[in-house]
Amino acid sequence: MPDHTLSRDDAHLHYDWDRDRDPVLTVESGATVAFECRDSANGELPRGATVADLDAVEAPGHALTGPVAIEGATPGDTLAVDVLDVSHEGVGWTYVYPGEAGAGFLPEQFPEGRVYTWDLDGDVGQFVDGIEVPLDPFPGIVGLAPAEPGSHSTTPPRRVGGNLDVKHLTPGSTLFLPVEVAGGLLSVGDLHAAQGDGEVCITAIEMPGRATVRVRLVDRDVDGPVFETDGPFEPVGGCPVIATSGVDPDHETAAREAVSGLVSRLHEEHGLDRLDAYMLCSVAADLKVNEVVNGNVVVSAYLSRSLV
Repeated sequence: MPDHTLSRDDAHLHYDWDRDRDPVLTVESGATVAFECRDSANGELPRGATVADLDAVEAPGHALTGPVAIEGATPGDTLAVDVLDVSHEGVGWTYVYPGEAGAGFLPEQFPEGRVYTWDLDGDVGQFVDGIEVPLDPFPGIVGLAPAEPGSHSTTPPRRVGGNLDVKHLTPGSTLFLPVEVAGGLLSVGDLHAAQGDGEVCITAIEMPGRATVRVRLVDRDVDGPVFETDGPFEPVGGCPVIATSGVDPDHETAAREAVSGLVSRLHEEHGLDRLDAYMLCSVAADLKVNEVVNGNVVVSAYLSRSLV
């Protein structure tokens, strides 16, 4: 059992980073805390949600549970966050915003947008056409308050963590973060049931749930996020894989080419609707930089053959 539990009641939530926000809980180094979290849409999407429901979401940012102050934490310290457990509640959402929003990696290819509601059963999520996606839940956001005064968006990742979306921060992993303000002010949110490296359509399997962590002040210098993990290091569903590559002097252009190629392959060779293929890439395909030293950059998108 954790030493402390924070519910996802309004009193424990915030939607930006602010060094001057009062902590909702103060704990000693070594304490365990269970963060009950809303999904990235703040619990505003119903089952069977539509794009109209997505447009109606009023949350100004990710719903974060916290902040938690750690006794004795001072600027210059390092906080270790041990991820002990992450659990779902049987439901999740993946969505593509309409192209005019300019969100995601390929907005120009998907003008209409879509929302998919997942049934999560144990360690499997049910997708279209009978596709079953293995789950490895993790918190998309684990972060401390930045030193800069004022309100800061939850969207970009920072030196002190935040919206890292590192799918390897599964139970058993440890994230080390530099402390910039007194107490550190740790918040957690944006839980994901499954995600590919890249989260290319801008969402993973977004879910409400609970993340339990241990917080420790450690004698280790870090300049930004550092983590230790057992993985998973394969695409969701494992090997063997299919992959498509992009080649360009620009990393982002090469990555876009790789994702676009994989979407087309899933559509043309496996019969998936293109929007469904795009969402599947976001929750299950891994982008990898293959090489950067020969003029052009090569980026490939890998997807487990077990999914198609």
